[in-house]
Amino acid sequence: MTAYMDHKDLANRTIDQARASQIRDGVHVVLDRIAKAEAAAGRAEGSVKLLAATKTRDVGEIMAAIEAGVRLIGENRPQEVEVKAAPLQEECAARGIALAPSANIGASDPQPLQSPSVGFHLIGQLQANKINKVLGVVETIESVDSLKLAQRISSRAIARGIVAGVFVEVNESGEQSKSGCAPEAAYDLVHEIDQLDGVCVQGLMTIGAHVDDETRIRNGFAHLRQLRDSLLADVPTCTQLSMGMTNDLEYAVAEGSTIVRVGTAVFGPRAFI
Repeated sequence: MTAYMDHKDLANRTIDQARASQIRDGVHVVLDRIAKAEAAAGRAEGSVKLLAATKTRDVGEIMAAIEAGVRLIGENRPQEVEVKAAPLQEECAARGIALAPSANIGASDPQPLQSPSVGFHLIGQLQANKINKVLGVVETIESVDSLKLAQRISSRAIARGIVAGVFVEVNESGEQSKSGCAPEAAYDLVHEIDQLDGVCVQGLMTIGAHVDDETRIRNGFAHLRQLRDSLLADVPTCTQLSMGMTNDLEYAVAEGSTIVRVGTAVFGPRAFI
């Protein structure tokens, strides 16, 4: 168990009005930033989705973000998915919202979709021994960076009779501290994963370079977009680009991102790492 989970009840469903207002304001500020970035880039309004990165946030905080208009959430750690999934599903259902409506694509008894719906992604690293904690709960795993991991997801998805959405994570910055496959290996890796049953390659993901150089950050995002474009003829499901966070989302939107992953600007600074 992650240390901060000993100090915070992540399944807590109740927050005070001041905290709910703070989160609502954060969501609106970020949505406004996205809209302005779309307009500046000449992109259609609504072409970029906000994914609220919910690491260390409890169920009450996440529901406040959903009530403020967030329609996509992302967890970093399978342990948090395991703790939060059931109460989140219950709270969403009570509001007539479907959580992770695509998580059972391909199942023999898929549940009817409700409207509206909230997508549920895993955006952090996934170890093989944690696959069962998230499979069938989240609809998409954004952090697939090797054929071996994809094969393990595939075999377990097949055993469950489902299809797992996956993004291939690419280390565009080349920073050793970041995960992801090398950019030069990504094209072949996507094609290899696309041949597997039980998974569907929905897009690509990267973390922007941790530098103050706009050109370098944007070059990484632009390269991921070019890679996605080169794949579409052979892998038509690979449409999404998950790139851009609190500090660089405008650059990502300008370079074609379809999903920006934002935590701090929505929820405020984390009390735990």
